[in-house]
Amino acid sequence: MALPLDGIRVLDFTQVEFGPVCTQALGDFGADVIKVEREGSGDLSRSSLRDPAGPDNPVFVSLNRNKRSVALDVRAEASRQIIEEIARRSDVVVNNFRTGVMERLGLGYEDMRKLNPRIVYAMGSGYGPKGPYAHKGGQDVLAQALTGAMARRADPSQPLAIYGTALADYSAGMLLVQGILLALMARDRTGEGQKVEVSLYDALLSMQLQEATAWLMRGMDLNWAAQPLSGVFEAEDGPLVIVGAFKKNPLRDICAALELDDLSLLPEFADDVAQKAHKPELQRVFRDRISQGPRERWLQRLEHVDILCAPVLSIGEALESEQVAASQMVLRMDHPAGEVTTLANPVKLSATPASVRRRPPQLGEHTREVLAELGLQLDPAVTGGAGETGT
Repeated sequence: MALPLDGIRVLDFTQVEFGPVCTQALGDFGADVIKVEREGSGDLSRSSLRDPAGPDNPVFVSLNRNKRSVALDVRAEASRQIIEEIARRSDVVVNNFRTGVMERLGLGYEDMRKLNPRIVYAMGSGYGPKGPYAHKGGQDVLAQALTGAMARRADPSQPLAIYGTALADYSAGMLLVQGILLALMARDRTGEGQKVEVSLYDALLSMQLQEATAWLMRGMDLNWAAQPLSGVFEAEDGPLVIVGAFKKNPLRDICAALELDDLSLLPEFADDVAQKAHKPELQRVFRDRISQGPRERWLQRLEHVDILCAPVLSIGEALESEQVAASQMVLRMDHPAGEVTTLANPVKLSATPASVRRRPPQLGEHTREVLAELGLQLDPAVTGGAGETGT
């Protein structure tokens, strides 16, 4: 059965996570993704992790299945001619370089549009093409800092910290997918391509739409993580999280589960305002009680009274769970460097599901193949010999 993006060719200049997570999603649903990498070194993520597999390390392979790798020196005139020929036959071009880099290479939107008026030109950047940050280097952690996300924490007495997962990279990559698909739909009606722009900054700011709107409209510092009936608590054998919300009197039910007197009857805990004012005392009671019993016992009792709760798991524990198996979220692929085990696409389509047709490529593996499709000869002076051993 044809996949949703069969027949769509993507010219991919992306690297690290923001761009590659976008183009991998397109590839999963049928797009032919031609990944242009630096001759000799490739995508920066090939060298971001010290690993026995070297350039085919877990970071790179997690983001680059369903792609063909072409290794070129993009500064060379002959390489640019090859890129222009691919662009003439492509539907989408994607890059996540700093603003102005592609234009200096002669590969900006206006350059590509002259070659192919139907091209959808997708640009991912740190901060977008305008404004005082436009030409600064963008990165996930910087976006956390500059958008207010890093300043929000459950306990203001604790020091500020970097969030451990690349929220901006992933969310911006998915927004870039969304923009590309919308532009392709518009092209079906108009016959013309267009430019799509997404930045890490805008993506992480937009993730905080509730918090931003509360501040803009009311001057309110909305912080769901700091709610008085929510938190992470240590049981005898491990941590658990409680979310005391979405009920008329969650405190009463939490107390019942923890075998405590009903604290909601006391004036200092009688309503949400009072609970916020006395959060340290309230959470101290929870913490002391939960520490006196095993985690599973508290989870069962909390669930019995319909209080949202869960064990706090490590990534290893999470990946071993029955839920991961049921969701078919672990993907295994053969690779010359050894078996690749990574995560599958989370978008489930009943009729045209994501398909793994190509394992993550080795650097320049498909240079010869792609050039042959274009009717071009492999020129070692252009490619540095890349693709000589590719399949």
